[in-house]
Amino acid sequence: MLRSSDWALLLLVLIVTCTTPAQPASNPLMEVPPVVSSWDDLTEGLKTREDWEARRPAIKEQFLDLLRDQYKPEKPPLDLQIHESVEVDGVYTRKLISYAVEEGERAHAYLGIPLNVPGKLPAVVVLHQTYDNGAREAAGLEGNPDYAQLDHLSRRGYITVAPDHFVAGHRIPPAGAYDTTAFHEKHPEWTAAGKFTYEHSIAIDVLETLPEVDTDRIGVIGHSLGGQGAIFLTAYDDRIKVAVSNCPAPTFRHNAKVLSWSRDQWYTYFKHIRPGLLNNELPPIDFHHMAALAAPRPFLHIAGLNDGDGGTQRQRVLMMLSVARVYEVVGAPEMHAFYFHGHGHGAPYDARELMYGWLDMHLKEPSATRARLLEDTAR
Repeated sequence: MLRSSDWALLLLVLIVTCTTPAQPASNPLMEVPPVVSSWDDLTEGLKTREDWEARRPAIKEQFLDLLRDQYKPEKPPLDLQIHESVEVDGVYTRKLISYAVEEGERAHAYLGIPLNVPGKLPAVVVLHQTYDNGAREAAGLEGNPDYAQLDHLSRRGYITVAPDHFVAGHRIPPAGAYDTTAFHEKHPEWTAAGKFTYEHSIAIDVLETLPEVDTDRIGVIGHSLGGQGAIFLTAYDDRIKVAVSNCPAPTFRHNAKVLSWSRDQWYTYFKHIRPGLLNNELPPIDFHHMAALAAPRPFLHIAGLNDGDGGTQRQRVLMMLSVARVYEVVGAPEMHAFYFHGHGHGAPYDARELMYGWLDMHLKEPSATRARLLEDTAR
């Protein structure tokens, strides 16, 4: 016969049994498997910010070696000159300027300076796409107005500089726009990517000479050719405090057209890697390494999933997840973002709003982007 205490214990067991949810049988569809990809070489063994800080210098060295940065020429005095000045809609002044980039070479650029704005302003380097007339499209003077980022940003209160690519605009070589033959004859050991990255860094020098510029708030934005230029410049120059890359070219790995990075005609980014590519050897770093060099600085990446080879572009999603992991490790996950759309190779309205909002959030005063409650006057 059960004692009263035994009955109480049995009742407690029955209550617990009846109120405890039954555990479902193991179902792999309910599990959360890790996302594993070939891009994980960036984060393998990475657990702390100190781990990243120890790894970053080697990646930076590989990046500079890819650019062949050691072969860049000595930087000359800027010798900044203004060739024309136009007031645009009473909002900003657009100037055509030039400045020295190496002995016997001057870069041309458009410069936008907002009117009647007190105090120092944030500034943005605007990098144009592959466009024969260079920065004229970025300035909104011709071409597709979706890419008129100098005009758009100058109207939003930024000082902007949009340099011509070194084989476009005012500097089209005799062989035609974007033909790098003459460049490689002059600099056989350097790279075209190293050349434009170096010159874009000099554009930052130009901004720093302007008394209206807050030199602690300089960013970069670029589309297509300018999109990879934005990645390269941010990795190259720590003076860039925030970056936006829109529709850059495909990566090295998982790219059936990887040899385009080292063409034997027209525009050749990296001439020295061609023998390796022909032997199925890729460079030791890829775009996820370069993008990660931005961390913990704010970095926004935008691309179209249907921009060219869809398989390669979907690999870009996995690549950005790897970069996001670096930002998590360094304690700045909110400083990294990426957006993929179905508009192909473009800068549609939704993408432009994200790009400019990202710059506003990270370069303007917090009050410029802070949401506000209304005063309740009905009380």
